[in-house]
Amino acid sequence: MSADVSVPEIKSDDSSRGFAFVLTAYLLWGILPFYMKAVAHIPSLEVIAHRILWSVPVAGVVLLVLGRMGDVKAAFKNPRTLAMASLTAVLITINWGTYVWAIGSGHTIDAALGYFINPLFSIALGALLLKERLAPAQMVAIGLAAVAVILLAIEAGSLPWVALSLTFSWGFYAFFRKTLPVGPNQGFFLEVLLLCIPAMLYIAYLEINGEGHLFHTGLTDTALLLGCGLVTALPLMIFANGAKLLKLSTIGIMQYIVPTMVFLIAVFIFDEPFGTTQMIAFSLIWAGLVLYSWSMLRQSRGR
Repeated sequence: MSADVSVPEIKSDDSSRGFAFVLTAYLLWGILPFYMKAVAHIPSLEVIAHRILWSVPVAGVVLLVLGRMGDVKAAFKNPRTLAMASLTAVLITINWGTYVWAIGSGHTIDAALGYFINPLFSIALGALLLKERLAPAQMVAIGLAAVAVILLAIEAGSLPWVALSLTFSWGFYAFFRKTLPVGPNQGFFLEVLLLCIPAMLYIAYLEINGEGHLFHTGLTDTALLLGCGLVTALPLMIFANGAKLLKLSTIGIMQYIVPTMVFLIAVFIFDEPFGTTQMIAFSLIWAGLVLYSWSMLRQSRGR
């Protein structure tokens, strides 16, 4: 990619490389609840600030190795790019904050429910805004997933704000991130760079007043907070690289991997209740995934 900031072309087909990238990112996000549980005793806002701050050096090193810092400099000269990066930065901060709070406060199933709903929202955006078309088998797969989501929503009694916040923040983040007129790694670095000053000021305030967990509560908390950069930046940058190589609808259906893993962790590790409704929903979702993957592979072989 050149150093200019022209708008990239929206993918109308899938690539195996993009599929591998996005799958890796979703698997990493699937086990993220373990890390969030480990920092559950730390206030959510402080965790978010550290996720932002320590993502900057991780993303910066990647760009230096790739020799792409020139793209970031060019982006700072483009007001439209800065405005869009600011928007995606706000959306991802909302998503991170909601997720950290949900896991730490025992609302893991609510978080998973939000990510079950989110792929349908992403598919709706793709169909309405990008005019993406689905094959019949893919439509059936999405229908199975929709039934599963409805069952989960009925079981929960209502859609809580946690689920809605995660759905809309990540859905719009994925949509606008796909059209951000810079490379994926450069875009992520730009986002956290825009957020790092308020994050750094907040962390400094906590530490000066003795309320922070970086230096005042032991080496374990220090290591966990410093590690927030790696667990934040790595999967998101992998996802951003893969997202531009896939259709938005494909990204949407693959997102079921994350809530499925989160649900299983919530039930079997965190001991949250798992009933017949959840079992039926999981069966429908995995059936949809198999059907959609089969259809995607057929299309790939045809090409």
